Amino acid sequence: MQPTILVTGGAGFIGSNFVRAWMAAETDTVVNLDKLTYAGNRASLADLDGDPRHVFVHGDIADATLVAQLLGQHRPRAIVHFAAESHVDRSISGPAPFVQTNVVGTFTLLEAAREYWSRAPSGERDAFRFLHVSTDEVYGSLAPDDRPFTERSRYAPNSPYAASKAGADHLVRSYRHTYGLPTLIGNCSNNYGPYQFPEKLIPLTIFNALRGGRIPVYGDGAQVRDWLHVSDHCAALRTMLAHAAPGATYNIGGNAERANLEVVRALCALVDAMRPEGAPRSRLIEHVADRPGHDRRYAIDGSAIARDLGWRPRVAFDEGLRATIEWYLANGAWVDSVTSGEYRRWIDVQYCVSRRA
Repeated sequence: MQPTILVTGGAGFIGSNFVRAWMAAETDTVVNLDKLTYAGNRASLADLDGDPRHVFVHGDIADATLVAQLLGQHRPRAIVHFAAESHVDRSISGPAPFVQTNVVGTFTLLEAAREYWSRAPSGERDAFRFLHVSTDEVYGSLAPDDRPFTERSRYAPNSPYAASKAGADHLVRSYRHTYGLPTLIGNCSNNYGPYQFPEKLIPLTIFNALRGGRIPVYGDGAQVRDWLHVSDHCAALRTMLAHAAPGATYNIGGNAERANLEVVRALCALVDAMRPEGAPRSRLIEHVADRPGHDRRYAIDGSAIARDLGWRPRVAFDEGLRATIEWYLANGAWVDSVTSGEYRRWIDVQYCVSRRA
């Protein structure tokens, strides 16, 4: 039987990049389970249409019957679990879907995986892995002089999104310690790169800069994030699947701490250089009222994964920003397909005039 992995949320930003990279580097068939919410898009996988090694399934990780059926039919050697509601702003406006997908969905997937793994032949049991893709936001916020987050940092989530991911992390860990399920957890910093839905800082800034729309910046823009190119993140996850011991947790960062306003200004300057008409884009920057509970700083100490597995980020931040803009310039049809009227309504509501700083 052809070796197979099951990827959840593989039509989303990080998931689609992972599927594409996996297909290029590995021989396994990928069964891709995605609910196709607003942030999941089949167009992100268009280059895989017709490839017999990519099996797309439209469905929900909280559908226990469907998940059990897929596990029984395809007998994957690993589950790579990306499927999640992931936008902090949306979690503040409506937290219920985050609890349903990130907590209940992860629980449902874990239960199905435990049943499948416990009945597998010994060789398959030994080789199986459940890789849960999480976030550094579970650790809360750092002060300017604090040391970066390590795998031993205390969980202190500050948004409904972060709390739901922390709950999922705890469930995954408990299934390792209680049932012996061979789990792995990766807590990553802020990802950026191609195929990212333009509601997050970098793609939203690029989208508006190219179209002459206002570029909203929360508060003073001094919030600091550690930026990780999605290709580096996907490489780290493949490395974990290949070499990490069951039960391991690794923090995955990009060694690129930047303030939000610094990132926005850098993007404006790059867009000006690539598309001089309309420059300077910095005139489009508009400070808006800060969102509730906005974390001031995230930073990742990636020394453990470097020491244990030999993984380090390769994409320099400036290089990654330029490549990301080039991708959005070359893929206008994809951008148009995901920025519907509903998207524009959400942006207008989220950054409305009444919330300007």
